[in-house]
Amino acid sequence: MDWRALWVLTGIALAGCGTVERGSADRFTASGELLAVSGGDAGAPNACITCHGIDGRGNGAGTPRLAGLDRGYMAAQLEAYASGRRRHPEMESIARALTPAQRVAVSAHYAALPYDPAPRMTGGTTAAQTLYHRGDPARGLAACASCHGDRGDGVGAANPPLSGQPSAYLGHQLAQWRQGARRNDPEGAMQRISRALSPAESVALAAYASSLPGDPPRPESRAASREARRADPRNDASAPPRRAAGSPPARR
Repeated sequence: MDWRALWVLTGIALAGCGTVERGSADRFTASGELLAVSGGDAGAPNACITCHGIDGRGNGAGTPRLAGLDRGYMAAQLEAYASGRRRHPEMESIARALTPAQRVAVSAHYAALPYDPAPRMTGGTTAAQTLYHRGDPARGLAACASCHGDRGDGVGAANPPLSGQPSAYLGHQLAQWRQGARRNDPEGAMQRISRALSPAESVALAAYASSLPGDPPRPESRAASREARRADPRNDASAPPRRAAGSPPARR
């Protein structure tokens, strides 16, 4: 099913939720995919796909990619928005409109989306590369790679991958940590690190981290492949169909 059509149908269904029992509405919004395209109680204008895209890759500018991130990490970020420990006017409002179960559901949906990073040009400066991989002991700065990986693929569920995230987004997050607008890191580590960096260093580090290759490609099992799941019409709502190299994009 075309995702735009699904969004319209979802909006119609939500419009009628006031006339059905609450349990029915709860069952409807329990699906993370439907929450992503409808916005749930946050409303269609605040649907996740509006900024993060139907494929979870973001808008390539200041909006982060969600595809393939850890489910628990994303649910924790939504909880931080809801509690005010991570500040963003729109995201705070959206997170507070979702129940804890809905936050987990929509996080699970985005965690399950495939993400194959495209080749990128190396960004940042030589100094940024040194900071990322070796840190700066004189300032008490550990290497970024110790938590986020040499390839930017993240180390453990609590340390997200930086590879493939827009550099503008990463730079903005360092500024948020530095200003205290984001306070949801264990033991305040990111606040200390960001305050030890100059604004110019933060920008260069963000550019370098964004350009890292991320996880090496892994063989995809037949059961997990898009083609094997194509028979389920819901799959078309979570990922665009593949097209042959050089062919024009499908019209929607």
